[in-house]
Amino acid sequence: MAHTTRSLAVGLLALAVAGCSASAQESVDPAAQTEGTTYPLTVDNCGEEVVFESAPERVVLLESAPVTILDGLGVLDRAVARAGTFSDEYYSADLNRRIDQVEMLSDEIDTAGHLMINAEVVLAQQPDLTLGLPEGLTREGLHDGGSNTLVQPVYCPSDVGDTSFASLYEQIGTYGEVFDRRDEAEDLVADLRARVAAAEEATAADTPERDAAVLYPSVGGGPLYAYGRGSMAQPQLGAAGFTNVFDDTAERVFEVSVEELIARDPDVLVLLYQGDESGVLEAVEGLPGSDALQAIENDDVLVQLFNFTEPPTPLSVDGLERIVERFGTGS
Repeated sequence: MAHTTRSLAVGLLALAVAGCSASAQESVDPAAQTEGTTYPLTVDNCGEEVVFESAPERVVLLESAPVTILDGLGVLDRAVARAGTFSDEYYSADLNRRIDQVEMLSDEIDTAGHLMINAEVVLAQQPDLTLGLPEGLTREGLHDGGSNTLVQPVYCPSDVGDTSFASLYEQIGTYGEVFDRRDEAEDLVADLRARVAAAEEATAADTPERDAAVLYPSVGGGPLYAYGRGSMAQPQLGAAGFTNVFDDTAERVFEVSVEELIARDPDVLVLLYQGDESGVLEAVEGLPGSDALQAIENDDVLVQLFNFTEPPTPLSVDGLERIVERFGTGS
């Protein structure tokens, strides 16, 4: 379970900096954080103005990533339906129980990890907010059906920029504004800041410097994907004491050849997957020449579920703690 890694943060919490900033994104005014949200509220999301006349009451989750933010804000009970993969490993027993009570619309995922669903199925739930925008759905189509849409900023098609833990804190701030849960957002950010600081403290003395790569292998054949500066892998590896071997690439995710991976030869590999873990490690070990990778030779590989890294959510901090637990203290 995701909570098993939190012992690291608990032990080092006194060393952490618990300062908090819950500023919302771009067009949301972060001033007067102790006041409630004033509606109508306009949020800039991927360059689109999304106007909320009131706090959302009927939410459809088209990805699992927002779950831990909504839960931290105390508004998960507003989720009326969900679609995608919601692995038990992400959540506590209590949270899994509550997620299971939310109607599942579709768990069909293609080989690239994309949700397969149509707009009619989503709009039949009469949502006023849809979180996530799978391929085949449009913001305009959902809006015409009565639903606003918010997309994780790292998934925006352009102008994403480098991702950091500030991206996570801003995302929580935006949700806090949208749902009129500013105080809860501040508390959640403060807790996450402390845990990140604890992880950084735990690896600060690690020597020598090491590098790593975060990959998404295609099981059963297909492209190998790597994560650059636009992904949450970048700050996550940095906080865990590693240099991302692909930090010269501004893109969030991109195809990479095995030759390029071997040339960069990271000390550590973090392999992401959705759904079934079977075959993930074998997909990399089966690449031609992969036995030349020192991470493979030394068994310095961590296979973990996608949302433990991407996109920026509290699960990214769980993932950071998992990486530190697996590879920390210079071992």
